[in-house]
Amino acid sequence: MSGKPATSAPPDRRYRLEQIDDAAVVQLYADGFATLGADDKRLVWHLYQAALAGRDIYYDQRYPHNLAMRDILEAILTHADGVDDAALREITRYTKLFWLNTGPYNNLTARKFTLALAPRDLIDAAEQAWRNGARFTLDRGESIEDLIRRYEPMFFDATFQPFVTNKTPGPGRDLLTESANNFYQGVTLADLEHFVERHPLNSRVVSRDGAIVEEVYRIGGLYGKELSRVVEHLEAALAYAPESLARALRALIQWYRSGDDRDREALDIAWVQNRDSSVDTMNGFIEVYLDARGIKGAWEGVVYYVNHAKTWKIQQLAEHAQWFEDHLPIDPRFRKPTVQGISATAIEVVIETGDSGPITPIGVNLPNDQRIREEYGSKSVSLANVIEAYDKSTPDSFREEFSWSSEEASRAHQWAAFANELTTEIHEVLGHGSGRMAEHVTHQPQELLKEQYSALEETRADLVALYFVADPYVVALGLVPAEHHAAIVRTEYEAFARNALVQLRRVREGSQLEEDHMRNRQAVVHWLMRHSCAIELRRREGRTFYVMTDVAAFRDGVARLLAEVQRIKSEGDYAAARGFFETYGVHFDPVIRDEIVTRVDRLKLPSYTGFVMPKLEPVHDDRGTIVDVAISYPCDLMTQMLEYSQERRRR
Repeated sequence: MSGKPATSAPPDRRYRLEQIDDAAVVQLYADGFATLGADDKRLVWHLYQAALAGRDIYYDQRYPHNLAMRDILEAILTHADGVDDAALREITRYTKLFWLNTGPYNNLTARKFTLALAPRDLIDAAEQAWRNGARFTLDRGESIEDLIRRYEPMFFDATFQPFVTNKTPGPGRDLLTESANNFYQGVTLADLEHFVERHPLNSRVVSRDGAIVEEVYRIGGLYGKELSRVVEHLEAALAYAPESLARALRALIQWYRSGDDRDREALDIAWVQNRDSSVDTMNGFIEVYLDARGIKGAWEGVVYYVNHAKTWKIQQLAEHAQWFEDHLPIDPRFRKPTVQGISATAIEVVIETGDSGPITPIGVNLPNDQRIREEYGSKSVSLANVIEAYDKSTPDSFREEFSWSSEEASRAHQWAAFANELTTEIHEVLGHGSGRMAEHVTHQPQELLKEQYSALEETRADLVALYFVADPYVVALGLVPAEHHAAIVRTEYEAFARNALVQLRRVREGSQLEEDHMRNRQAVVHWLMRHSCAIELRRREGRTFYVMTDVAAFRDGVARLLAEVQRIKSEGDYAAARGFFETYGVHFDPVIRDEIVTRVDRLKLPSYTGFVMPKLEPVHDDRGTIVDVAISYPCDLMTQMLEYSQERRRR
């Protein structure tokens, strides 16, 4: 075994398409699609349509003004003749960032970004677009100027609703009122202290006529029109789905119709038990990162098929999950005595919308319901083509700039992709799938740990991956070549230490982190720096480095921290979780951040990446029957985003 992940990518393939400010735009490829059978292609097509049909739900969840703002921007871009060149360039730049981040808030920092024009310039551009035939949604008697003035603070004022999610608002400030997302209207955290939510994942909580009520996401309820279109395509997919997937799709349809939590549980169980279909989807209100309380699910649609060539590795982890569970360095009370139903696959993504795209994860483990995880198991997927695209689009200068030595940079060039792929798979399969709640705890951990839950869970999964990537058992399973194991482990530990420093480039204002994965990485590294000799802060020629110095000390520290993090989750210890992140994960030195930003900008390195998705088109026979589905790659963000919106308007 070579230890290198296989790839069939042509050497001259375009991955990195452009950079907008500090955001890279990369094309995603799905090489195996052409080899799928006809029914699988038709199945993918209908699931793809379902993913697109719900896209605007997440736009509205992320910010209540998102859809109106997007309509204004896209109307100008599609009717731009005669618009001032400088204004058009700035509107284009801003709109591309708006598309990548699904609104005017950075996906990682949660901070608002603004349009670098005078309001008058946007008014002039919109009025010219109106003269060119663009249509804007105006209130009765409202002019184009009135419309732009109405949305002026949303476009131009960075102090107006500055955070989409603010989990650390400061003393005397409320998590909900300080967050601009659309999960709550007119309510504070104190208002919900004794309020019982019947639909915690799939509802918005609002104050109406002096009462607090839940508006439920379902057909006939909130987002009913969009969900009806999603269901239309899911029902069309049933004709081509194998029975195990069809059961999950029928359960999803029922949940969208009823909105009841018991139907959501039935969906989770059916989805976990679908292990036979090569094609699958994640569609629904799923991840809770966007909600400051860590309760409300953000909508997403992901469609994918199994990459059989790469799946053997991740399946090895799933098949031996009990061994890893039994050897977790945690209190035995918090280990699962019997690991239930963990399945794992490497996948090729065809489309990701909503909370999963254009900015995408590289691995997923679901469902998030702890009780279902413990009783029925979980499914993990490693997004193989996303990982490949990240690797192919990362410039070597990025590793070289932040590596302490040429040897470290060389190791990263040779092994970083392999090490990252393996630790991601361990993170998803064994990390999120491991552990259990203490016997006396009857509530879900999300309820007990509140806004700290997501960051703590990501920390726990990362620690499991960092601990086991160095275990000889991964060599025994054939996952890592013995002669390269030490180099791979060192590469991963060095990369993890570097990342806590380099990720500061993403937060160009303020001195605290909001995004849960960023808090996780910051907390682990800074805890290790304080409690072990594994990582040193070094400086050379005015540049700061986090240098991993001792592999054994790193792994020992990870084991000690994992034991405590698992205890916090298993016992629902909110105070300990909050104290941990406040001490190690939230705050950082802005002087070091400014240095990192200067180094990154000098090399024109991106801070984050968004993806252009593959495009599918049905091929019909003379009777209008779909006989094939063609795949192509737009290699252009604007083209894809405007096509998505044109399809929405057509519907």
